Amino acid sequence: MGRQAGFEHVSFEFEPVAAAYQYEQQLDHDELVLIGDFGGGTSDFSLIRLGPSARRRDQRRDDILGVDGVPIAGDAFDSTIVRHAVAPSLGLGSTYRTAFDQTLAVPLWLYERLEKWEHLSFLKTKQTMETLRRVRFGAAEPAKIDALVHLVNDDLGYYLYRAVERTKFELSEQPASTFDFKDPPVAITRTVQRGEFETWMRPKLELLTACIDRLLGRCGVQPADVDSVFLTGGSSFVPAVRHLFEETFGAARLRGGEELTTVARGLALRALSA
Repeated sequence: MGRQAGFEHVSFEFEPVAAAYQYEQQLDHDELVLIGDFGGGTSDFSLIRLGPSARRRDQRRDDILGVDGVPIAGDAFDSTIVRHAVAPSLGLGSTYRTAFDQTLAVPLWLYERLEKWEHLSFLKTKQTMETLRRVRFGAAEPAKIDALVHLVNDDLGYYLYRAVERTKFELSEQPASTFDFKDPPVAITRTVQRGEFETWMRPKLELLTACIDRLLGRCGVQPADVDSVFLTGGSSFVPAVRHLFEETFGAARLRGGEELTTVARGLALRALSA
């Protein structure tokens, strides 16, 4: 695609490595740095030597001690809000009676799709809508199923996730946020406390911790050996994410700045030096 657009030379770089080059511009001394790049779908980490000595080397491949990552970041944090604050108002956890007079839970897979914005539109299929019609016929809480059908039928996923992201952003700055989404018959208002949001996130945060431990272990580096931890990307603002790094490395070693543009700036710097 790049060549079709007219670029003669196309190369690739790890996003956290790109962020490292941007961070390095402010260094007047050598450091061993852990870079954490929190994107929409993945969290990626690089352990890299940066500073004046590294900049003087023509080949810097050996400066990168290791990289690792997990498919957990902003989207995964959004999904916890959907599951706990949104889905119960759309029928998660409720039951329905079948044509054979059995009482069953409303299928969980409907809400697993709902938790991923890119999958939500796939609920609008003939087979899924027929499933919802059968569930609605015997539903113990039909109004909730009506709300789910309306959400899917009217393609409201984008607007729902904007409300979800607004709540997530507010929880980064204040101890509570009111999630509010209304498009009748959908009407969801739910106060979310930062503490409960962090509880919902805990399993995902544990996977982040395991990834960092794995990277350090593979490189033979102790947390005390890391001079700085540079965090970038939107989810680096989430207090629970920052606390994870503070516990391991200490708050004094955390660095940030230009979190939403660092990777792009770093890629541009790499292109200039190529």
